[in-house]
Amino acid sequence: MQRIYFTILRAFFFLTWIGIAVAQPLEEEDLARAYGDKATVSIATGSRGDLRRAPAVATVITAEEIKAMGATDLDEVVETVPGVHVSHIPAFYTPTYGFRGIYSNPANSQVLLLQNGISVNSIYRSDKGQSWGGLPLENIARIEIIRGPGSALYGADAFAGVINIITKTAADTPGTEFGVRGGSFNTRNAWVQHGGKLGEVNVAAYLRVGSTNGSKEIISADAATRLDKLFGTHASLAPGAVSTGHDDVDASLDLGYGKWRLRAGYKLRNMELGAGMTSALDPVGKEKSERITTDVSWNDPQFARNWGLGFIGSYLQYSEDATNYNMYPPGARFPTGIFPNGMIGSPGRWERQARVSGYATYSGFANHSLRLGLGHEDLDLYKVRTRKNFLLNTAGIPVPTGAVIDYSSIQPHLLPHRRTNDYYYAQDEWNFARDWMLTAGLRRDSFSDFGATTNPRLALVWDASLDLTAKLLYGQAFRAPSVLEQYGVNPVANGNPNLKPERIRTQEAALSWQPLKETQVNLSLFHYTMKDTIRAVPNAVAGTGSTYANSGKQNGHGAELELVWDVSRTLRLTGNIAWQRSKDEATDTDVGYVPHQHVYARADLHFAGNWLLSPQINWVADRKRAFGDARPELSDYTSVDMTLRTERDKGRWGFAVSIRNLFNAVILEPTLAPGTAIPNDLPQPGRSFYLQATRSY
Repeated sequence: MQRIYFTILRAFFFLTWIGIAVAQPLEEEDLARAYGDKATVSIATGSRGDLRRAPAVATVITAEEIKAMGATDLDEVVETVPGVHVSHIPAFYTPTYGFRGIYSNPANSQVLLLQNGISVNSIYRSDKGQSWGGLPLENIARIEIIRGPGSALYGADAFAGVINIITKTAADTPGTEFGVRGGSFNTRNAWVQHGGKLGEVNVAAYLRVGSTNGSKEIISADAATRLDKLFGTHASLAPGAVSTGHDDVDASLDLGYGKWRLRAGYKLRNMELGAGMTSALDPVGKEKSERITTDVSWNDPQFARNWGLGFIGSYLQYSEDATNYNMYPPGARFPTGIFPNGMIGSPGRWERQARVSGYATYSGFANHSLRLGLGHEDLDLYKVRTRKNFLLNTAGIPVPTGAVIDYSSIQPHLLPHRRTNDYYYAQDEWNFARDWMLTAGLRRDSFSDFGATTNPRLALVWDASLDLTAKLLYGQAFRAPSVLEQYGVNPVANGNPNLKPERIRTQEAALSWQPLKETQVNLSLFHYTMKDTIRAVPNAVAGTGSTYANSGKQNGHGAELELVWDVSRTLRLTGNIAWQRSKDEATDTDVGYVPHQHVYARADLHFAGNWLLSPQINWVADRKRAFGDARPELSDYTSVDMTLRTERDKGRWGFAVSIRNLFNAVILEPTLAPGTAIPNDLPQPGRSFYLQATRSY
């Protein structure tokens, strides 16, 4: 521990000394040019406002800052946010975002993911999709993140946090840019984006294609190993490599005409299965996922005196279509028989989501700013396919049936289901005294399958002085039961149509302090209480599987400290420290999985004109095992990344080289308790190298 701290301190003192030595007068326009607009945020209230005075604990990451940190995927950005850790699960190595110690279900992380203010969460698991396959960043203008509840404005799943990805418009991408990137694991991708005018229409277009073989970290034992020990077989492929490769296509189109905007997007992934769907290594199975999005909006902030109006309509089409999962390898034996060709399944799901909403703002009352909104959501998981070579008995144990056939009408893993929601909300920002602002909001959602829920928020913001702002915040939020949790027909974990949504209440206190022009310090303290947590509970009859139920309670508290110091025009230091404790009230033990301590630090050093060197350090510590998991605690780890970049004028090439996990640290992410499926956890990639070239016109 001491060596780690001293290494960090020495590195930062050295870079600080360099920055001071070459220091020049600091100008705000220089910072804006280098890091973009980090002073405003829109996710907190629905309208752009001052980040310091936002009625939420929020983080803004701009396109310029993304370049500075060398990030190429959304996961790398999210990991830098105070109080947030990115972990992974065995299936597809899908990332989960752990906000403030909240980790009650590995299939979803209680986080609402928005793109341009519209949910892209799948209703199957209430997550961003199991075959997510990452999200590239070249077409992202900014990312805004709320740490804490957001249901009073955004409704379902805005539980532990909200992430809003704002894509680039024509104004953000003037001209044309080409880019290529390649590196470790045979990673290759190329993209082109353009922004300009077509008559009176502003046009922004983006296309990216890529592929990677993925890292080939070794799993020493898996779920098939356990079966081998029970039945004396040798079917397991462990020790063996995980399969994390994927082929990608991303495309988007943004058209703006006056007060109108039309957006369309396409995301294709052909994914390998990570450590396997059942935590048994599978080098054969694949899944294709497609996400098609489109939305049209109209917005007039000055529709009439004191009035602003806007509406948006959106459509999302999402599918996950598997090709022969080897759920267990050839030769795997169960009490019901042997699978000579492997236990094979090919599930598929198709869903469509249609949304329409409108809002009005009114500023005619002295010192008040009102926002009123309503909307309708039609969420339809309209098609399910189940192809496999087994049936499940009443205890949830697979029985071999021979050939792979369609069991969609005999024993599907899920039946189609349609859910609708009508909602309305109101929000008032009241400047009731000089330097004091009270924001009060309330939203009511009425779902067709589990009823209505009402969620309030209160935020008191005080500008104590020119350089100090204080906040007191309270909010309630909910996570809707996923369709799988309500209507799954798998006897291993049966759905429960009587489920209620998970609920959380959060209290926060925050300070934003600028002691010097060059320094920004943010501190947030939080406490939350969760109830009605959805878990799979064993059925009353032994050996008959389990059923989802509202059976859990959790509480947590913690603190997050952020620091940004512009040492000079050539050097910026950025860092944050997060600490949290979260307890499962049913067992009176730590929830587990998520780090109690998390430190991130980065230095951005500009030199020799257009060169930028950005080393960053990420320290993850004190991750406990969950109740019932007797394995030793996970080791802490420190990863160091380094990016060297040059930015050139239009018509000239720009280059970047990045090294991830420079010192090849051993990084393990926890598998679920009791750890008998993959006992030695999930290994993450070691040292890797990437080279990028871009050219703009």
